[in-house]
Amino acid sequence: MVIHAYSEDCLYTAQRIMGDMFDYAFDSYDMDLDVFFQMFLVSDVAFQFQTGNPSYVAGKTGCELVKEVIRKSGLTLPDLPEEMYLDKSPEYWAGWALAFYQWYTGRTFRRIYGAVSIADILKMYPAYHEMDIMQFVSAMDERLAAFYTETNLKRLRTYAGLSQSELAGLSKVPLRQIQLFEQRQRDINHTKAVTVLMLARALGCRCEDLMEI
Repeated sequence: MVIHAYSEDCLYTAQRIMGDMFDYAFDSYDMDLDVFFQMFLVSDVAFQFQTGNPSYVAGKTGCELVKEVIRKSGLTLPDLPEEMYLDKSPEYWAGWALAFYQWYTGRTFRRIYGAVSIADILKMYPAYHEMDIMQFVSAMDERLAAFYTETNLKRLRTYAGLSQSELAGLSKVPLRQIQLFEQRQRDINHTKAVTVLMLARALGCRCEDLMEI
C-alpha cells in the first residue's frame, strides 16, 4: 500500500546524497548531527526530499543541501569548499540508511525523528552497517512501534465509538486482520489498497489517515 515518493531508480542516488549531507555537515562544519537534522526538519529541505522533488533526491549534492539548510535556518557560516569523502563513515551510513528507511516506509522524517534520534541511528552502526538493509528497517520499525504505541487505526476506531467487531462488520474486513493491524503484527502500510479503502469508508476518514507515516 505504501506509495513511494520517488522511483526506486533514484533511491541509490538519494541515499548517497543524504549520506554525503551528513558527512559534510559533521566533518566540514563540525556540526552535531542532531542539531543539524533539526535544522533540516524545520527548513523545507526535508519536505522536498521526502516528497521526491527530483532536484533534491537526484539533482543536488549533499554539500549543496547542507548549505541550503544553513541558509534557510538563518545562520551565517563560512562557505566551505565542497568535499566528498571516499571513506564511508558512520555518519555517511546513518544518512544512507535513513534515506532508505524513509523511502521504504513512506514515513515523514519528522515522525521518524520523533522516535529515533540521529545519535540513536549512529549507535546502530556497529551492529547493522554490514547487514542487509532490511535488518535495519526491522530494527527501526520496532523502535517506532515502541514509541508510537497506538496505531492510527485504533485511534480512529476508538474516536468513532466502534469495537473491533463492529468495525469488521461495517468494513467487511476480517476481525482478525483488524486485530493484527492494531497490534502491529501486520503493517497496514503494506496491505492491499482495497482493505485500507474499506476501513476508511467505514470510519469516515481518508485512506492516508490510516497510514503509519
